[in-house]
Amino acid sequence: MSLSPLRGFFDFQNEMSRMFDEMFRGLSRRPREVSGRRFEWSPAVDVFSRDGDLVIKAELPGVRREDVDITLQDGVLTISGERKETEEESGEGYLVRERFYGSFRRSFQLPEGVDESKIHARFEDGVLEVVVEGAAQKTQPRRIQIEGSGS
Repeated sequence: MSLSPLRGFFDFQNEMSRMFDEMFRGLSRRPREVSGRRFEWSPAVDVFSRDGDLVIKAELPGVRREDVDITLQDGVLTISGERKETEEESGEGYLVRERFYGSFRRSFQLPEGVDESKIHARFEDGVLEVVVEGAAQKTQPRRIQIEGSGS
């Protein structure tokens, strides 16, 4: 039996919040708050393994590269930023308005032992791709011997 390299990867609370936001998007337009900061929307992401590397792709249409920040702290990779609304889009007269503006944040717990120097990102055509080299290597579980009296 081998353990998936992505086991425990997702920040569960963040993922559940994103799913509920998507499910009930039409019912509530109120922004959510995390640690006193407002977050209006959450970008969709794909996380997959490619040649032993962990790849995170985030859809960020309408976001400029300079408005995106990627940080790593205590094994948690965080993608955050802001999609800014232009003045001509902020006026009234909309019949339907489904696009979200404002701050966003997605966090991911990386597997243990990731080499921070082997993380790189690329932003092209509204898609951010973060590659964590070697983070998707499959490992075998280590069996722990049980001690005690008896047979």
